[in-house]
Amino acid sequence: MKLTKMLICASTLALGIASAASGYKVNLPNKMWVGTTELKAGDYRVEVTGNKAVFKMGKQTVEVPATLQTGTAKYAETELDASQDKLKEIHVGGTTSKIVFTSTGAPGTAAQ
Repeated sequence: MKLTKMLICASTLALGIASAASGYKVNLPNKMWVGTTELKAGDYRVEVTGNKAVFKMGKQTVEVPATLQTGTAKYAETELDASQDKLKEIHVGGTTSKIVFTSTGAPGTAAQ
């Protein structure tokens, strides 16, 4: 009985830790620059922790400087705020959350 209770507690803790990072599904319709990193078109899972966003697609993982902020209204659907091929923000559908990317240099150049 004690072992069962301990397993339930451990499982609950693991689920809590796994859901602590906020994750969102995003589709990039074409290649885009995020900060100083170029991402290929495709479906990504984006997790924001602290001052960085982590883009994951398959085995590819890319970290870029970003913050999770609250917008002024609830976004009806997920939208990309981009200027030409540079991604500035992701507005997360069904929430008031937006991921704002920190510009650390020109696209294609290393951060100074």
